[in-house]
Amino acid sequence: MTNLLDLTFHELESLIVSLGEPPYRARQVWQWLWQKSCRDVATMTDVSKALRTRLAEVAVIAWPAVAEVRESRDGTVKFLLELTDGERVECVIIPEKDHFTACLSTQVGCAMGCGFCATGMLGFRRNMTSGEMLGQVLVARQYLLDKGAVLALRNLVFMGMGEPLLNYDNLVKTLEALHHPQGLDMSGRRITVSTAGVARHLLDLGRMGLCALAISLHAPTQALREKIMPGAAKLELSKLIDILAQYPLKPREKLTFEYLLLAGVNDADANARELVRLLSRVKAKVNLIVYNATPGLPYGPPAMERVLAFQEILKSKGLTTTIRKSKGGDIAAACGQLRAECAGGE
Repeated sequence: MTNLLDLTFHELESLIVSLGEPPYRARQVWQWLWQKSCRDVATMTDVSKALRTRLAEVAVIAWPAVAEVRESRDGTVKFLLELTDGERVECVIIPEKDHFTACLSTQVGCAMGCGFCATGMLGFRRNMTSGEMLGQVLVARQYLLDKGAVLALRNLVFMGMGEPLLNYDNLVKTLEALHHPQGLDMSGRRITVSTAGVARHLLDLGRMGLCALAISLHAPTQALREKIMPGAAKLELSKLIDILAQYPLKPREKLTFEYLLLAGVNDADANARELVRLLSRVKAKVNLIVYNATPGLPYGPPAMERVLAFQEILKSKGLTTTIRKSKGGDIAAACGQLRAECAGGE
């Protein structure tokens, strides 16, 4: 059976026409899926009974099942979601000053093998479909609605489990669905895709203009990147910067580089100066992330005075630099901690 969430608008239109209905019916069904969070074709009350019957014979609306929800003291919420084949992924919603941001996964597991990331310990299982990726948004939005949350889900970041650019076709389908005016109607300014550095499709993503880009850098030299990010380091750091120098940006727009600070590994003054030199060829801003300790991994967070000293070197050289406020650490929902296990296994 086809999951309607996996279809693009045009694919849905083709399905509707194949069932003997006029194309405009697709717009009605699409709105039920994405604006009204419909989970059963039978409840689409302004769609003819005949179409509902025929549609139910060939398609379903399959949201990811919520296997577990964990709530942090700081308001962060982590979902363990079970997909139709039994595989599990995690996604997170994070409270900001005036909205929530959802951190979404794109793969079951990850093939990049970053030594500091819990997801990397799982290895790669499979790509998520576009419907599974979008299903995370539906689950998060419904959770906030059921809770009577005052703040709305407004921003999306593809920074959860997996490397988005290794699931590029499904990622693009997801982004296009998010933008559709009769659907979720989200602006590209509110969507960020984070990549560890995959040459294929990187510039294509920029030309589409469907999202902002963030680069998970975490090392200022090729040698250090090979040590802590072996998968990403297959693309030479100098070549990655060459590609990013061509990335299409709007006036006054900068590329965001995420830099995870690991005590005694990449947090020295010398590393900061190397980072300044590396980024001198691109319009860059740096988002420093203090490592969240994860059981089974051999890294720790630097002291805050070291973090501030690192930041000061970057700022003194003219690099816009922020320190990301870590949230959800008490429920293993912070950056690098997602591993799709139940509470008893973490």
